[in-house]
Amino acid sequence: MVNEIAPSISVPNLIREVDIQLKNVHTQSLDISFNELADMVETRELDISPDYQRLFQWSEGARSRFIESLLLEMPVPPIYVVEEDEGKKLLIDGLQRLSSYLHFRGMLDAPHLKPAVKKGDMLVLQDCDIVAALNGKTFNDLGGALQIKLKRSFVRVEVVRKGSNPKFKYHMFKRLNTGGEALTYQQLRNCTIRLLNPDFNNFIIELAQTNDDYKTCISAISDEAKLGAYDQELVLRFFALKNARDNFKHDVADFLTEYMEQVSDPEESRHFDFNEEKRVFDQTFKVLNAALGENAFSRTARGNLVRGFGIYHFEAFTLGIQPLLEKIDVETDEEKAKIHDAIMEIKSNSDFIELTTGGGKNSPGQLSRRIDFVTSSLSKVY
Repeated sequence: MVNEIAPSISVPNLIREVDIQLKNVHTQSLDISFNELADMVETRELDISPDYQRLFQWSEGARSRFIESLLLEMPVPPIYVVEEDEGKKLLIDGLQRLSSYLHFRGMLDAPHLKPAVKKGDMLVLQDCDIVAALNGKTFNDLGGALQIKLKRSFVRVEVVRKGSNPKFKYHMFKRLNTGGEALTYQQLRNCTIRLLNPDFNNFIIELAQTNDDYKTCISAISDEAKLGAYDQELVLRFFALKNARDNFKHDVADFLTEYMEQVSDPEESRHFDFNEEKRVFDQTFKVLNAALGENAFSRTARGNLVRGFGIYHFEAFTLGIQPLLEKIDVETDEEKAKIHDAIMEIKSNSDFIELTTGGGKNSPGQLSRRIDFVTSSLSKVY
């Protein structure tokens, strides 16, 4: 989805273009109590996708102050949902507020939080700075009158109706959530692009979570990076660079998002053979795991491997072996030693080290040079 300057257009035609797009949008505004929203979550009438739920990250103080705001009848921003099949709805904005309410009621399941929260755990209010007497209280401590007041707190819910264009739903989610609290690009992609079609998103997540060779090869990435779905972004990066490298200009994040959009959007023509791509992915990481295991993407210092993860090594080796992938055999110890020695020789080469260290390497030209270096070097062996 490359940004282009639109050709000159008259004002009447511009108005018509807007009107045409408006026909693809069907919305409804409702005022719903938080108690009813909680019931909808419990009965799965309102769905919060697991990928979206993991983005809940308000501190306990922020959650507490939101509860305080409800009790004080302060204005609350709208919540946005998308209507799906059988009248069910998908939450696309309002996660922090709704999850805070659920936690206070003991209805939240959020194992990703530190400390983890499970159903039955009730938020103990803290850092309330208007009604300090609320601090230390749980929902059960409020008394009947305040409990009812909280349950009957209403919020405007904007519903994107089922007949709306899926692209509109996608762009709406993307714009509502972009700029959120410390969300990674891949976390946003996981939540937004699945509104176009979830198949590619699910494919990426499954490979990242189930391919043992891959998990070993990238095991040096930090736990924090994994929480931000970096392991999934690397799977996307592999396919995007393998299949659409010519579209990469400079900004990696935009390039990856655009590729994921193109594969996921039913209106786009980019073909993706899931079975064949999985076969190639599996074989690629089978070879690299057999060669160097958890050091597949480590750098070297004075000829010795230094445990870590280098993104330039990831790009160079995963893509550089593609032209030779069918020739590389790792079924015997002898063949494993052969590919191990070949990769170690590349990693220790001063020219390759120059191509994969320092700044200014995130450009199409530098990317091609390090990939070609691997291909050329391995071609002398295979």
